[in-house]
Amino acid sequence: MQFFLLSLHGHITAIMATKLTAQQLYNKLVNTDQLVGKQGTISFDLNNFSIKIETKDIIGNVIQDWLRAWLTKEGVHFVLNTNTQKFPDIYLDTPSSKSGLLEIKTFDFKKSPNFDIANFDSYCSSIETESYRIDSDYLILGYEMQRSNIFIRQIWLKKIWEISGSSKKWPLKVQVKKNVIYNIRPIVWYSSRGKFKAFGSKELFLKAINNTRYQNPQTHFQNAHWLNNVLSNYNQHSGITLVIP
Repeated sequence: MQFFLLSLHGHITAIMATKLTAQQLYNKLVNTDQLVGKQGTISFDLNNFSIKIETKDIIGNVIQDWLRAWLTKEGVHFVLNTNTQKFPDIYLDTPSSKSGLLEIKTFDFKKSPNFDIANFDSYCSSIETESYRIDSDYLILGYEMQRSNIFIRQIWLKKIWEISGSSKKWPLKVQVKKNVIYNIRPIVWYSSRGKFKAFGSKELFLKAINNTRYQNPQTHFQNAHWLNNVLSNYNQHSGITLVIP
């Protein structure tokens, strides 16, 4: 147990907490607290009148709020990103802002994952100078809703290349609107019946991004040095030389 006084992106917090890696946090949720299979409800109180919520629109935000409160209750060290529009959701290893980066994703387990992994252009731009983002962790909770009851059906801890794959049209599965790429989208990584499999390595993931940028008219002519910039920056941050197959 340690005392931390932290300042990150203008956010200051002083807490007694224990640092956990993303894997240790996952083990605590799944193995210690056995969250998979647990049931919850969402209610709203106003003017001494309470109702149970049955709409799915807010479930993702509610689960994320619950998780943050649970981290505090369990004495786990973390700093919440005060800018909810920017990556990552949570820092687990502050004062470092280059390790312990954790994104939280949720989806309806009865359907295919439909969340956005990252904005395509922003992600491509960021990893040219912040390539350590490639190694961030994604804590993903699949839920099922039955009227006002919410069941946690599965929890995963994944790297971005373990939930990403190709699609019929693109080397990397992406969301496209009016011929413009917006977001990187997940495949159904947990099913053996899916046509497209997860990349399985960061090298194959980066290759797919590069090929998608080359195929995409909006980035085709900006793509000459992108991959080399990412590889060089990754080597600077990690000391590891990635070899693209």
